[in-house]
Amino acid sequence: MQPAAPGFSHPRAPAPMGYNQGSAYGAPVVPTAQQQYGGTPQPPYQGQGGSHPEQGYFPPQQSPGAQSEGAMGGLSSQMGSMGLGGDGSASARPGRKKQHRHAYHNLEQPAGSSQAFNGVPQGQMSPSQYLDNQPQPIGQGYQYGGQQVTSAMNQFPADAGAPYTPGGTPRVGGGTPQLPAPSGPSVSGQGRVDPEQIPSIPRSRDLPAQYYLDHMYHTMEQHLPPPGAVPFIAYDQGNSSPKFARLTLNNIPSSSEALNATALPLGLVLQPLAPLAPGEQPIPVLDFGEPGPPRCRRCRTYINPFMVFRSGGNKFVCNMCTFPNDVAPEYFAPTDPSGVRVDREQRPELRLGTVEFMVPKEYWAKPPVGLRWLFVVDVGQEAINRGFLDAFCEGIRGALYGEKSVGEDEDSPNGHSPEPSRSLPLGSKVGFVTYDKDVHFYNCSASLDQPQMLVMPDIEDPFLPLGTDGLFVDPYESKSIISSLLTQIPKLFSDIKNPEPALLPTLNSALAALTATGGKIICSLSALPTWGPGRLFMRDDNKLHGIDTEKKLFQTEHPGWKKTATKMVESGVGVDFFIASPGGVYMDIATIGHVSAQTGGETFFYPNFHAQRDSTKLALEVKHSLTRETGYQALMKVRCSNGLQVAAYHGNFVQHNFNADLEFGVIDADKAVGVMFSYDGKLDAKLDAHFQCALLYTTANGERRVRCTNTVASVSEGAVESMRYIDQDAVVTMIAKEAATRMTERTLKEIRSGLTEKTIDILAGYRKAFSGSHPPGQLVLPEHLKELSMYTLGLLKCRAFKAGAEPSDRRTHTMRLIKSASALELSLLLYPRIIALHSLPPESGFPAADSGQLLVPASLRASFSRIEDGGAYLVDDGQTCILWLHAQVSPHLLEDLFGPAHPSLASLDPFLSALPLLDTHLNCQARNLLAYWASLRGSKALTLQIARQGLDGAEYEFARLLVEDRNGEAQSYVDWLVGVHRGIQMELVGQRKRDGGGAGEGDALAGLRAMGW
Repeated sequence: MQPAAPGFSHPRAPAPMGYNQGSAYGAPVVPTAQQQYGGTPQPPYQGQGGSHPEQGYFPPQQSPGAQSEGAMGGLSSQMGSMGLGGDGSASARPGRKKQHRHAYHNLEQPAGSSQAFNGVPQGQMSPSQYLDNQPQPIGQGYQYGGQQVTSAMNQFPADAGAPYTPGGTPRVGGGTPQLPAPSGPSVSGQGRVDPEQIPSIPRSRDLPAQYYLDHMYHTMEQHLPPPGAVPFIAYDQGNSSPKFARLTLNNIPSSSEALNATALPLGLVLQPLAPLAPGEQPIPVLDFGEPGPPRCRRCRTYINPFMVFRSGGNKFVCNMCTFPNDVAPEYFAPTDPSGVRVDREQRPELRLGTVEFMVPKEYWAKPPVGLRWLFVVDVGQEAINRGFLDAFCEGIRGALYGEKSVGEDEDSPNGHSPEPSRSLPLGSKVGFVTYDKDVHFYNCSASLDQPQMLVMPDIEDPFLPLGTDGLFVDPYESKSIISSLLTQIPKLFSDIKNPEPALLPTLNSALAALTATGGKIICSLSALPTWGPGRLFMRDDNKLHGIDTEKKLFQTEHPGWKKTATKMVESGVGVDFFIASPGGVYMDIATIGHVSAQTGGETFFYPNFHAQRDSTKLALEVKHSLTRETGYQALMKVRCSNGLQVAAYHGNFVQHNFNADLEFGVIDADKAVGVMFSYDGKLDAKLDAHFQCALLYTTANGERRVRCTNTVASVSEGAVESMRYIDQDAVVTMIAKEAATRMTERTLKEIRSGLTEKTIDILAGYRKAFSGSHPPGQLVLPEHLKELSMYTLGLLKCRAFKAGAEPSDRRTHTMRLIKSASALELSLLLYPRIIALHSLPPESGFPAADSGQLLVPASLRASFSRIEDGGAYLVDDGQTCILWLHAQVSPHLLEDLFGPAHPSLASLDPFLSALPLLDTHLNCQARNLLAYWASLRGSKALTLQIARQGLDGAEYEFARLLVEDRNGEAQSYVDWLVGVHRGIQMELVGQRKRDGGGAGEGDALAGLRAMGW
């Protein structure tokens, strides 16, 4: 077993000085949760588990034999015998292909001796010596905590005793892997389906999360990546980490006919600048000088670990197009008798799946410089009155210089101010612009005593009144000037208060300042820009909702905004908007956000901004936007093996024609792109399929680089093996991104219908092709798609696609979020994580004594049936975090969480955004868990929003996040499964009618199925 690197540990909240986190209230004996908060002791919620590892987090279940004895009735009469286990009946394909030719997924080998990839000798040499790994015994490394997964620990009753392997399926009898045997849910004495037995997303997250606390993910040994919402440390062995690239199928059928039988998308989710976890090796940066990195002369693929060297090292064969290339003299190295370059261990590009190359001048669009950040600040009436201007200026200052700007010299022994810690890389510069009806530029040169303001009143013909040398300055050389400016801006405009901002002319002026170099704009807005060229007006009308013309509200038709977005991408400029909508007024996110979406930026939207509650969130998100890894002037190209071709891209970018590269003004660590593939021939089942993403960009410190992400998958003749290597998170992400892309083309009703039909297509395709021996009335789900139905239901209930009334700003914002979301962010958006604070085990929220890892309690299912009277619950969907408090919550619990001054719900501040720092056991548990959650999110900061039952409007948001329940016009999880099962049955007997029935709706999302779906 190879443990995680010692540098990796979960973040924990700061503790009060002198407070011992290991004990509650300083007492030697920690009482149970029920004893701490008084009241009649109640049995703890079964899903929470205890401190004994052998019990696990899951409730005890009956054996499969006992479960089959109940009478079927109620829901079960509609669903038949609901076999929610695996697939099982389909026997494994006979061993008719040469397993040793595969670079990947050699299932018959132990973990430590995975077969080497193409180009590494296959004869008497031991393949494991060519992998960057240490052998990991199956019995230790691939089981959770060294114990076997029993039927009581599993989601569904199944054969006990088989070890859990995150990379594949348990082996039967030590031979060729078989599809796991199907199983059914337990049936209660009343004859109803036990909701506890239907697939559970919290369980599917908790078990792998526990496993990857103590184990690395070896990219060439394990066949399936961890779930998107699970933290892990990847060990790059030539195949890129799933943090950078996730394939929907890690075993690909050789023909389009075999893929079509599964109805699954063949796609790749790319997050090329994804952040690394502490303890992971940094991405190496390689410089090949003036010649640049070696590339295939035919298809232009960059050198990677899967290229084969021949003729003694004089030629390398491209793994994409199989073209033999001459090796340049400066790159030549001889090969040993087995065909491996003798310098392979010293060549990161031949060992690692993700590397970066410095590129010569022929790759430059303009001379690279450090990233220019231009802060464009709304100083209009609404921004001043609502406190948004003060909060935004304070957020900028905190992002640049930290939370404290005074008293820094107290920590310096000689009395002088110490060198400030840099939040921006060397070479980066910042500039400042404010706007209302006019545009104001500021000279913050370090040679000045105070900042100078220059006004540009002519917004009809905007120009740049200040040279870029005065506008852009080093933020640390000009720290005193910039700090003074950010303090003075709210005071300066407090008496002016122009109500109508002129945003588009301001953006055009900012673009003029950045055209020569490229850069990034950080722009605030708090009122609809109704002044000057590009003025906007109220477009949203309830009469337009639910009809065919509603889709026009999700896009812009304004030529001026489109032209500005195009020019920004051409100049290598991107925009992040911070938009506050006090009172939820219309802001035309469709038009304004079009600029950030096209340029690769992001829109941070505060639909009901309150300065007291949201200032902390705003400051944290400004800091995150500024400090996350960001590149600009970016181009992306995806290449794939012969037999495959790129069919479509999904995300926020510009692509001028189908075969052109993707263009980004800026790209950052949180952005992901979906790539769909189709067949243009047939794949060779004796070879692997390869994919390479090349991102050409300029780093924030001014270096022009190419980041190469290489992914490999095995190929099989049929789809039986492919069903064992499905990445559910990648499948859901690709379906969601395509559906979001269709929002501007189809009605919401058609999209919802298409998502439902797509789910039925996938499950019915599996049922027909791979589990035909089961009774027709049995619902059989693929082993690695058990939670697909719940994720689809979450997609139908999200703000972008939900039925019922929803402001177009919220729909458009969520649509663009989905298009650029990573697998982590989307997983949380579709199904939130929930924990009960009132019943936390005493050890939860503290580091384990043996490993130092934070002990995280099991998550609850998102259903009100799991909510207990008097409970307190944390709910997080990656965008907002709600603390919901029942009306009868214990006063002792409130005092432990918020302090002795708050014994009742009415005494709590409804605008509270963080827990106070107290020395109580529960308070420290909650703060530690929130700090842990904050490290597992996308771009949105984690701050609390209080929802007191019967008192706060946030309770409606809490109810919306309970996605397993019926809400609005959407079904509950159980009812949804009943409908899906009915559709599958109708498909099996050939009587299925497409949802909607009409000619238009029946084929509403034909494009969803056409693009390789």
